[in-house]
Amino acid sequence: MDVKLDKMVTEMINTNTYNIDKVSTYEMVKIINAEDKIVAYAVEKELSAIAKAIDLITDKFKKNGRLIYCGAGTSGRLGILDAVECVPTYGVSDEMVMGIIAGGYNAIFKAQEGAEDSLDLCEIDLKKRNFNKDDVLVGITASGRTPYVIGGINYANKLGATTIGVTCNPDSEITKLTKIPIAPVVGPEVVTGSTRMKAGTAQKLVLNMLSTGAMIKLGKVYGNLMVDLKPSNIKLIERAKKIVSEATEVNYDEATDLLDLTNYNVKLAIFIKKTGLDVKAAKKMLEECDSHISNSIERFNLIKNKR
Repeated sequence: MDVKLDKMVTEMINTNTYNIDKVSTYEMVKIINAEDKIVAYAVEKELSAIAKAIDLITDKFKKNGRLIYCGAGTSGRLGILDAVECVPTYGVSDEMVMGIIAGGYNAIFKAQEGAEDSLDLCEIDLKKRNFNKDDVLVGITASGRTPYVIGGINYANKLGATTIGVTCNPDSEITKLTKIPIAPVVGPEVVTGSTRMKAGTAQKLVLNMLSTGAMIKLGKVYGNLMVDLKPSNIKLIERAKKIVSEATEVNYDEATDLLDLTNYNVKLAIFIKKTGLDVKAAKKMLEECDSHISNSIERFNLIKNKR
């Protein structure tokens, strides 16, 4: 695969940072900060594509599909970071959202640069995870041409799966291959070619939106509270109590009692307090409304008003 760096926006020379090695430390960070301000506006231009991607991911989740990120280097690590955080935040399994990286586990901690040049490795990695047409593959590549990612996208397309590309180079190979290309153009990097900077920040913003948006649509957020979190440590146990208190306007002790009653199921605790139902009836109604608290409360009130 030909590599023409001079054609890639992310590899161009940034004229705003020519003298960054000669200025004071304060001027240096001012320059970096000014460049970083470009990122959010670049992502804003891709909101329509991001929203479309969220709807497709949500639809696949409802059909027991999975969200899988693939990338090399910084891009791969960002995918893994986003996937790993979904487990404690939204109470999902580590199979529902996952990240794979060129070079495997060791590449998370130490660069495995040669691995990204293989067109076959990602397909092998996907087959190990039984990737199928009901899953979504998000290829993350700042350049838009990383062979590892392109190979994975080609394999996913062959299966008929949904493919999404996240890149910072418009009109790159991945934008032509994926069903939904997302390409925030952040411009040349502060340090030429160092795509862990602006490009990496843009990619993280996009991935945050994809996973968060899908989880919201699945009912894992009530208001703006994470009601499906797993209280797996002291901090999260205390957060669970705070969430129940905020959602139901009860004090700390009553929130604790509600969580004890529901075996620390935050969503169930809130719904019981909101409706007065017992645990069994509350569980049943939540299940019938796809675990959306708001929809469940609406249905409860509808039934109650008809009596």
